[in-house]
Amino acid sequence: MHTIGIVTITYNSGDVIQPFMECIIAQTYRNFVLYIIDNISQDNTVQLIEPYLSDARIVLIKNTENVGVAAGNNQGIEMSLKEGCDSILLLNNDVEFENTLFEKLVQQFTTYPEFSLVTCKMMYYFDKELIWYAGSYFDRKDGWLVPHIGMLEKDNGQYDQIKPMEYAPTCCVLIKKEVFADVGIMDEKYFAYFDDTDFFYRVFKQGKHKLLYYPFVDFYHKVGSLSKSKDGTPQKFKFGNFHIRLSTRNKVYYLRKQQNLLAYLNIVWFFFRMQLRFLGSGKYHRTFATYKLLLKSFFEGMKL
Repeated sequence: MHTIGIVTITYNSGDVIQPFMECIIAQTYRNFVLYIIDNISQDNTVQLIEPYLSDARIVLIKNTENVGVAAGNNQGIEMSLKEGCDSILLLNNDVEFENTLFEKLVQQFTTYPEFSLVTCKMMYYFDKELIWYAGSYFDRKDGWLVPHIGMLEKDNGQYDQIKPMEYAPTCCVLIKKEVFADVGIMDEKYFAYFDDTDFFYRVFKQGKHKLLYYPFVDFYHKVGSLSKSKDGTPQKFKFGNFHIRLSTRNKVYYLRKQQNLLAYLNIVWFFFRMQLRFLGSGKYHRTFATYKLLLKSFFEGMKL
């Protein structure tokens, strides 16, 4: 029977980990191992996980430092592969989902054997009528970025078609083990943000494996609740410093890795655009400290 290795990264996840764990143990598909990689949480995350460890399918790895999302995912991926899992489900723990999620995702590999990766439609948890992700393609003209299809749209079933996609956030994506053999694991330089974009860019460029989007799942994401990436509502928010630093430097690094003229032109354009967005988008705290952080993060990306 197909075995799933589920990988989730915890860091001060005390506010979200219990409902996540309840969603895990309620699954109709039982043949899985959950690898919880804890990046030295300072809250009660580990204490809340401990009662679930009586289930042999739950494995807790306690790191002695915060190695980041990319490296934490790699720890779980490598353990899953070593222990003979057939596929790896990268899954955020600031999410809640129906009890047939695993069953439905695995079934797609049987129904559509030409696909090696499968993801689902993801909704905002705090406004369950709004779409967060309904698929994504690489925008070739905009530095191979991956805008989410349907983001902030009310869900009226307009994206309820099973179809190929090019990118999925690692909030929820099931990946056959062969993909890692062919493409490799996550680039740990990213720490967090753009690590999944980079991974799917490599999958796309390698060309051997395809991603399937499956919309018929109830899945809700508490966007930004762990990283404190945004203050406010999905419609009206301001970016936090953690998001500003990593998303800025990592975007520059992602563009640099492409090593072509268009990517370098996009780096130059990004330098000017980020300043225009700082002044006019309303998504940044317009302080000198924020502006300084933007510039510092940009040049960090040039050195990665």
